[in-house]
Amino acid sequence: MTAGRWVAVAPVLTTAGLAIVAFFLSLWIGPEGWGLPDNPAAAQLVFTEIRVPRAVLGFLIGAALGLSGAVLQGYLRNPLAEPGLLGISGGAALGAVMAIHSGLAGRIAMALPMAGLAGAAAAAIAIVALAGATGSTTTLILAGVAVSSVAGALTSLALNLSPNPFASTEIMFWLMGSLTDRSLIHVWLATPLILIGIAMLLTTGRDLEALSLGEDAAKNLGVDLTGLRFKVIAGSALAVGAATAVAGAISFIGLIVPHVIRPFVGHSPQRLLLPCLFGGAAMVLFADVLLRFLSPQGDLRLGVLSALIGAPFFLWRVLASRREMAP
Repeated sequence: MTAGRWVAVAPVLTTAGLAIVAFFLSLWIGPEGWGLPDNPAAAQLVFTEIRVPRAVLGFLIGAALGLSGAVLQGYLRNPLAEPGLLGISGGAALGAVMAIHSGLAGRIAMALPMAGLAGAAAAAIAIVALAGATGSTTTLILAGVAVSSVAGALTSLALNLSPNPFASTEIMFWLMGSLTDRSLIHVWLATPLILIGIAMLLTTGRDLEALSLGEDAAKNLGVDLTGLRFKVIAGSALAVGAATAVAGAISFIGLIVPHVIRPFVGHSPQRLLLPCLFGGAAMVLFADVLLRFLSPQGDLRLGVLSALIGAPFFLWRVLASRREMAP
């Protein structure tokens, strides 16, 4: 294997290995520690009904967030782009919150994730309608910020007008994001949509590579910019919308992972995609395993922990950039 090919393959193998290790740790570590209950019937129940859904969803959700963050940063040519920027996760969160606020989530078991998916779809449609099929990336960012702001305001309004304290508490806990108490039903609901979204996003690699030279150069190289925009928005809506619908808002993953991996792959958007897919999965799974030790009772939520990890990372990046720019 040549040195250049090894440089391209090594980050994929490394992040894939980390994701596999994290997946097996998620299967075998619980709030009570390593292993399963001694009772065979209890061990089978814990493994199939609790550990497997949690590990599978953690892998898929992390992969969706990490990959969509890498694609959006490449497409928008903005290192601060992340899935929440387009308002997809905000729309999914609003849909789920409305299901809790209206009491529908208490009457119908799957109302919460289904409402989240409907909110994500509505947000994607609104973004396309506002930005247009041929608008600039700046227009797309502005449309995403507008949709995200409206979704956030309506979510806050629903929380403010919640009918009782129990509904407010449930909304707050859901907004913090978690993989706790997820079942195989959530896996079957989210998996097809996340996989379709991931597949669409993975096909954008070559086009993003050409787009890094500018839109005019990309057009001359045969890139269909309208088709690329559709794949980016639809893929992100499917993957991130489904992830948010079943797990709530898990922040910073799509923003951090590309920044962590980019020094090892260079500034090639195409080489960044697969490592970010596996890197996002590894980060969510490792964070969820850590959560079982820090908060065995589930009081600390995954979205809170990811934010606590993400904020210091960017503070470190700011200080490092200042040192690099110093004379």
